[in-house]
Amino acid sequence: MAIAYNPMRTALYTPETQDTVFGSGKDYSPVQLAVEGARLAYYRAEESPHQMQRLTAALAEAGFAPPRMFIDNITGAAGFASLRPSTNTALIALRGTQPDDIADIAHDLEAALLETPGFAGRVHAGFASQTRALLRDIRSWISDNKVNARSVILTGHSLGAAIATLAASVLTPEWLVTLGSPRVGDRNFLNTVKATNIRRIVDCCDVVTRVPPPIGGYDHLKTRTYITAAGQILADPEQSVVDADRLKAREDYIAHYAWKLGAVLSRDLADHAPVNYLRAFFDDSGQSAP
Repeated sequence: MAIAYNPMRTALYTPETQDTVFGSGKDYSPVQLAVEGARLAYYRAEESPHQMQRLTAALAEAGFAPPRMFIDNITGAAGFASLRPSTNTALIALRGTQPDDIADIAHDLEAALLETPGFAGRVHAGFASQTRALLRDIRSWISDNKVNARSVILTGHSLGAAIATLAASVLTPEWLVTLGSPRVGDRNFLNTVKATNIRRIVDCCDVVTRVPPPIGGYDHLKTRTYITAAGQILADPEQSVVDADRLKAREDYIAHYAWKLGAVLSRDLADHAPVNYLRAFFDDSGQSAP
């Protein structure tokens, strides 16, 4: 059975409270590993042994070793890396914005498009500072574990997607998979993103994928994997198809969800919840979605 669409505020603001969809003994594609990995990055494993145990157990379901956390208290940037010994696959997942972290929010608002040391072209100033804060530790982990860049899956949701995109311009991963990514930089920067395989996943009406607005040079990676209102995956659909689907999605949301107690008021915000990305790639047993 497909994972149900979730309009609730808890799904949007506290994704770390939901248990993993990974299941023992199941085979997952790189995109599936990335999609769930991006959500697991919200687990605050640095805060308590219990949360570290939750994250470790979730990763073990997919055959990964205990994670190495990357935390920068000044910028609020965070994420983890884990290695799957059986395939030498490295999963690096960066955490998105946390509503209760003022450092995250402050850096999200630093939207000036600037030439920044370490990156080509012009990039979002706040995202760049958070990426730089983690890169040394990420590179050290890759070196210490003798990880081949061509085995790296780099992923993130929201702010984490932005950091992953910036990191991919210098780490050359095999996979870059982003969920609900805002715009990160200009075309000159985007031309330096070196991942072999790129999936920029957009869930229907997700408003975060439309900010900052495309003015002053801001642009997106050209590839787009679009999740329809019904949870189906379309590869680079025409904008007219997307516009029609979004219009119907918003009308249906008002009729069925917006008035419910605890629900997010608009589809444009609700679609940003990580679980509403997962539903296109998994069913509720942890298998591939049909």
